[in-house]
Amino acid sequence: MGHTSLQKIIALQRNPANIRNLCILAHVDHGKTTLADCLVASNGIISSRLAGKLRYLDSREDEQIRGITMKSSAISLHCTHGAQEYLLNLIDSPGHVDFSSEVSTAVRLCDGAIVVVDAVEGVCPQTQVVLRQAWLENIRPVLVINKIDRLILELKLSAQEAYTHLQKLLEQVNAVTGSLFTSKVLEDRAEKEEEKERDMASGDYVYDCSDGLEEADDSLLYFSPDQGNVVFASAMDGWGFSIQQFANIYSQKMGIKAAVLLKTLWGDFYLNAKAKKIMKGAQAKGKKPLFVQLVLDNIWSLYDAVVTRRDAEKVEKVVTSLGVKVMARDSRHSDPKVLLAAICSQWLPVSQAVLSMVCEKLPSPLDIAAERVEKLMSVGARRFDSLPKQTQELKRAFLECSSGENSPVIVFVSKMFAVDTKALPQNRQRPLTQEELSQRRELARQRHADRMAADQAATESNKDLNHTGRVPQEDRPAGLSTAKMESLTLKESKQEEEEEQKETFVAFARVYSGVVKKGQRVFVLGPKYDPTQGLRMLPEGCSASDAVCEVPHLSCCTMESIYLLMGRELEELEEVPAGNILGVGGLQECVLKSATLSTSPACPPFTPLNFEATPIVRVAIEPIHPSEMPKLVRGMRLLNQADPCAEVLIQETGEHVLVTAGEVHLQRCLDDLRERFAKIEISASKPIIPFRETVVRPPKVDMVNEELGKQHKVAIIHQVKEEASQSRLSDNLHVDPSGLVTLDTPNRLSTVSVRAIPLPHEVTCLLESSSELIRTLEQVNMSLREGKSLDVSLRTLEAIAGLKTQLESLLQGRKWRNTVEHIWAFGPRRYGPNILLNSVEGYQRPSVWQCLSRGDNVIDAGAQSAQLRDFDNSIISGFQLATLAGPMCEEPLMGVCFSVERWDIQSSGQSQNQDSVEKGSISPEDFAHHKVERRSDTSQAEGTAAGPGHARRRPEANAGDCYGPVSGQLIAAMKEACRHAFQAQPQRLMAAMYTCEIMATAEVLGRMYGVLGKREGRVLHEEMKEGTDMFIIKAVLPVAESFGFADEIRKRTSGLASPQLVFSHWEVTGSDPYWVPTTEEEYLHFGEKADSANQTLKYMNAVRRRKGLYVDEKIVEHGEKQRTLGKNK
Repeated sequence: MGHTSLQKIIALQRNPANIRNLCILAHVDHGKTTLADCLVASNGIISSRLAGKLRYLDSREDEQIRGITMKSSAISLHCTHGAQEYLLNLIDSPGHVDFSSEVSTAVRLCDGAIVVVDAVEGVCPQTQVVLRQAWLENIRPVLVINKIDRLILELKLSAQEAYTHLQKLLEQVNAVTGSLFTSKVLEDRAEKEEEKERDMASGDYVYDCSDGLEEADDSLLYFSPDQGNVVFASAMDGWGFSIQQFANIYSQKMGIKAAVLLKTLWGDFYLNAKAKKIMKGAQAKGKKPLFVQLVLDNIWSLYDAVVTRRDAEKVEKVVTSLGVKVMARDSRHSDPKVLLAAICSQWLPVSQAVLSMVCEKLPSPLDIAAERVEKLMSVGARRFDSLPKQTQELKRAFLECSSGENSPVIVFVSKMFAVDTKALPQNRQRPLTQEELSQRRELARQRHADRMAADQAATESNKDLNHTGRVPQEDRPAGLSTAKMESLTLKESKQEEEEEQKETFVAFARVYSGVVKKGQRVFVLGPKYDPTQGLRMLPEGCSASDAVCEVPHLSCCTMESIYLLMGRELEELEEVPAGNILGVGGLQECVLKSATLSTSPACPPFTPLNFEATPIVRVAIEPIHPSEMPKLVRGMRLLNQADPCAEVLIQETGEHVLVTAGEVHLQRCLDDLRERFAKIEISASKPIIPFRETVVRPPKVDMVNEELGKQHKVAIIHQVKEEASQSRLSDNLHVDPSGLVTLDTPNRLSTVSVRAIPLPHEVTCLLESSSELIRTLEQVNMSLREGKSLDVSLRTLEAIAGLKTQLESLLQGRKWRNTVEHIWAFGPRRYGPNILLNSVEGYQRPSVWQCLSRGDNVIDAGAQSAQLRDFDNSIISGFQLATLAGPMCEEPLMGVCFSVERWDIQSSGQSQNQDSVEKGSISPEDFAHHKVERRSDTSQAEGTAAGPGHARRRPEANAGDCYGPVSGQLIAAMKEACRHAFQAQPQRLMAAMYTCEIMATAEVLGRMYGVLGKREGRVLHEEMKEGTDMFIIKAVLPVAESFGFADEIRKRTSGLASPQLVFSHWEVTGSDPYWVPTTEEEYLHFGEKADSANQTLKYMNAVRRRKGLYVDEKIVEHGEKQRTLGKNK
């Protein structure tokens, strides 16, 4: 097919029924970009000979060097299938785990996906991830099994063995899809059962866990060649086929109906040559299956003739029988793969097989599922039913994908990407027409003639000058004007250069409804925008072009330019109808990373993107020349906008910190900063490793596995603490042997007693995974304390009730009795994995679960908050500060429960009447708000808890009190009490852990284990991939030890093993950083100094050194033994 014109694509954009929006998903190095090249070559954009070598959609230099895709790129292709013409908006996505956020941005804009799987490696970790992402976004996948040539040339399998291998591979892929489907059905079933149980008065109903799976329709779910949603291919060799193609070929030759062949070509069927019938039971009777006999044998014999034996006669026969034309230079080429590609690309072109499957099997924008629309529009805790009526009516616009004049414009921007200003179509040099060429030729001739005349005049004037010694007057202004012109052109060229250096941001977006026009004004809906509030505040029929009053999280912008995305190039358009993918210019001031754009304020913001990779690798960045700091700040702002996963922070210390998903991602971000965004020399610190601090139960055995007596246990727990704390213990601090810490405020008006208890591991994991839900719970409670009504969806209330039930089931036993009801707060930042417990006798404060006990939507907030004690919020703020920075190395705490067992407040001699908290506690609360939360909507002063008109009398220090407000003293006292209570227990660091999946051959296993062992890694399990010599090893590795791990493992294994690192969990490190030998056995084993390496202590000291905290270490141990320069021995 020749090159498609822009006008043709614009015409095809108007017919949404024939549009296919699809992305290519796969594990790294499974052949996505090579397959994309083959599809691009079918449109004549690149040569078919360069397909797979050019990697057209990898437009970045580092992508070409590394050989992996790092960003999602889109291209529009034209395809003819049958009598119909189709427009394919194809997005190529990365397979490396560090760039899985780019996959999320691509999947959101598509209706279908091509999942590519390597025939040898099979289902890899990232294959499972992309299948899950496609499932979560409700898009339909089709399968391409790529690199089948490796089965022939590398594994040397026979056609029969290859068939068995492919069957197992299909089973693996379908197993992943089936598990996703099963979990979804069972979730839906559980919801229905809960509703039933509420309705049914009697509890006689028996729940069947598999009930619902039988009725659920999964016919379109699985990949099967006879359904036409599987293509077998070798993209590098340019061939690929579906069973449909061979069914059509053999139906003519054998006289069997194509429909019959389609059903029997894949499966346990064979051809009975005598009866000339297709019969079942090939495996039982030891016959060749039809797929092997009619399909694979032909391909195997072709490879045997062309690549293995290089049999020229046989090749000639094959070429003649297939009816293909091979050029003489291809047949004479020294590389047999060139000849093979020339034959296969004509016999079974991969582009034809894949494009036919895409057109037939993937849905058009008109086929978007109602369930997907509701899921996109149900943002946060709200259900689709609870949205305003005008918002629910927009669902019809989605489903119709209408491009009418009155249809509301709805656009979703999934990411912003940076483009060099010179590459924009309006700045690109366009090819000149014949008339323009002739005009320019005439101008050049005229200029040349004028120059010749000027030179001649100059020579004559020189002659006159020699005779008279004077310069003609008329020549002077001409010279001056020339100098002026030259200076002006130089200035202009400098300005042009400065302008050309700028980066322009283009939004990567899709139109879901309406027609997007150049210069159109639209609303930009922030992620927290509430359509109910927007419709209430805006006048009816208001549009984005009107002067809009201030509505929270709503702004307006103009779509200055609209582009068609064509891989490395952009084409300017005037308008784009619904159902298409496009680029939008002019949004960089309004959109940070992703956004929803609409002409209707009733449109809700879409649900946030599902990012699989968590940014965990942090580095501090500074310019080499301090004067260039403004450029760095601007560059980091641009980088933050251009990368969907990178985060840019400014810490309290003033450091500029970049947070990325992994080492490769970090390297790409640093390169972008240096070369594109900041364009300055920068220095990056060593990666800042995140840790967490926790407490554990007292150990039962010592370091040499001897059982500890009670006195030894106490010695171990308190040994270092007692020595260190003896000097610190003042009159107002008392530490009980059981670990209870009692602390008075400096003015002796208040006393707090706190105990630190380790939370069970399951509870910590539950709190960490439910952080968003706890944040919602905190917002609801805050609204109730302020006396506001908040409409919370039933689903959110059910989730909160579920969290409470889970906590109750996990916190069992005498020690945890009634714990869940007495939870005071979560921390840090009010939603972290630590608990503050109210164990104060006689203090009944409102429960954090109060939203569950309400009958109506609003509780009588005044009555509830009347039970709050004075300074209740000061205790919470002190707890928040303590959990944000622990005593070991100022890292956040995790899995700790602080139980407040006593809290007394004595009234001072002079109490003063005050309005709420105005004078006494606003400033310390503001301090806590700034230090702990940094969120204007979560930190509240104590007095706001009282309902309207509930001004209270508060005990406060007298006017001459030198210790400051009581609330501030109480915050500090609570923080110190928590820290001392933490130190009274056995302390441990928690390290961030990666799960590491490595595929390696048997001969490099030993070397790979060596690298893992050296870096504190732990192998969980290894299994051999059936039918290959590959092993799959699953291990865990601390993030602190992971830097340079991938490079080292590749070097040690000669490139035969390549790891994929994904952040998994937090794990308690094995050793106590403060450990010293106490028992006789430990002294014998470790010696008096016990100076063997303590890995946890190394981690802790490294963090303390980085933060500028005191590090207890000896620089010189034996001063008298140090050599001097004088003694040269």
